[in-house]
Amino acid sequence: MSASEFAPGLFVQNLSTPLKLSDFKAMAFDMDSTLINIECIDEIADAVGKKDEVAAITEAAMRGEITDFKDSLRRRVALLQGVPAGALQEVYDQRLRLNPGAIELMAAARAAGLHTMLVSGGFTFFADRVKAQLGMDEAHANTLEIEGGQLTGRVLGDIVDGEAKKQHLLRLCASLGCDPTQSIAVGDGANDLPMMGASGLSVAYHAKPKVREQAMVAINEGGLDKLLQIMA
Repeated sequence: MSASEFAPGLFVQNLSTPLKLSDFKAMAFDMDSTLINIECIDEIADAVGKKDEVAAITEAAMRGEITDFKDSLRRRVALLQGVPAGALQEVYDQRLRLNPGAIELMAAARAAGLHTMLVSGGFTFFADRVKAQLGMDEAHANTLEIEGGQLTGRVLGDIVDGEAKKQHLLRLCASLGCDPTQSIAVGDGANDLPMMGASGLSVAYHAKPKVREQAMVAINEGGLDKLLQIMA
């Protein structure tokens, strides 16, 4: 990565520092492996002994080796057919944890007057709870179909992929009356690149190599609040 190390594990490229958080109006976050410590779909799959199979597809999609995110998600969700709906709550209670620095960064964003958005290729069951836990303004994700207390292996409605993430960010900026350059986008996988590219400040958090290379800021060590080290 052709970038300078601003602090241990914090790389900056094509960016003048310091920045002011209050110069921005919106901040969009990926959820799985960014705001939280897990890929939820992989942990749900563990309930039916298919974690390795699902995780392999997840990893390939996040590295950008599978370019059709919608297809990759449908393939993974299909493997969840028959999983008891209660497994979602078990994953949330027993396995999902906020990543270090998430609470601190969100508090700083709120204090600076930023509108915060969670936009995920994951699932609303988790996104809505993480949004509430962090006090974020809005959340967008995919809805798993449940019938008879079990997952059907299908997703309801339009799938939130990389392009949809970008469009959510652009819509948010339009609603706030600000230019997309006044937004920050934080993610770790290839499907985050469209919204990161549309933002004024793109941040890769413990991300795949392809994402680190294209981001203006890469946090490779430490928590999300490490971003505040380049903010005045």
